[in-house]
Order: sequence, then C-alpha cells, then structure tokens
Amino acid sequence: MNYWEKLFHTCVLVWTTAFFISLSGIASASEVAGKVTKHYKEVITQNPYTVEVCRKVAVSGDKTGDTLKGAIIGGIIGNNVTKNVDNGGAVGAIIGGLIGNQNSNATGGTKTVCEVETRYNETKQTVYSHSTIEFTVDGYVHRLRFK
Repeated sequence: MNYWEKLFHTCVLVWTTAFFISLSGIASASEVAGKVTKHYKEVITQNPYTVEVCRKVAVSGDKTGDTLKGAIIGGIIGNNVTKNVDNGGAVGAIIGGLIGNQNSNATGGTKTVCEVETRYNETKQTVYSHSTIEFTVDGYVHRLRFK
C-alpha cells in the first residue's frame, strides 16, 4: 500500500470515527476501533482473432454434365432419324438424357471446404472492486462499502 492510499484510509477512518462519536454523544475516542479492507475481483478479457478452418466433407457424384450431353446428342439423333415426325427431337433428348445419366462415371468422394471462424484469447486479471471500512462504536460493529 503506497503513502497516498494509507493517508486516504486513515482520513476515512478518522472522519467516520468522528462522525459516529458526534452522533452518539457519549462515546469517547477510546471506544472506537476500525479498519479499512480493499476487495479485488477477477475479470476475464476476451480478444477476438480469426482463423481459417478446413474440413474434408463427403460429396455425391454429379451426373448432371453427362445427362445434359446425352440429352443434346439424343435430341440431334432424334431429329435426324424421325425427320418429319413431331417431337422426334424431344423424345430423342429424353432417351439420350436417361442413357447419359445411366452410363455416367461420376462418383462421390471428399471435398475440402474452408470457413473463417472467430475465436478468442482470454486473459484473466485481478482488479480493484471496492473497499470496506469496519469499525466498532460502543460495542456495535458498523460496516460501510465504498470505492
């Protein structure tokens, strides 16, 4: 405890003692005793930072490209084979899409997916909370809390 803190605590004790002596009217200085106590608390400070986290995730095989190629080729063949028949190209496209999807080599597997996450570093500190003064006047204990 430095010089100024001791001086402050002494002044508070003297002022409080004088105050209660004046209130009681019958108490003498020898009947008053007291002490000042500092109280502390722990505080956690969080400092944010970001990290990129990558994970491997399962993916299914995408057969869309093969289906589309089959539909285009089937539509062209359907138009050429049926010449004058209505919707020959549409029927060829549907059949070609089904064949393209069925014969696709697309397989599932894993894919790396990355995301940015916010995490926190924590620092624990002990800081001043408040002080209490406890004194006795005529056998009665009094406590005051102050900052």
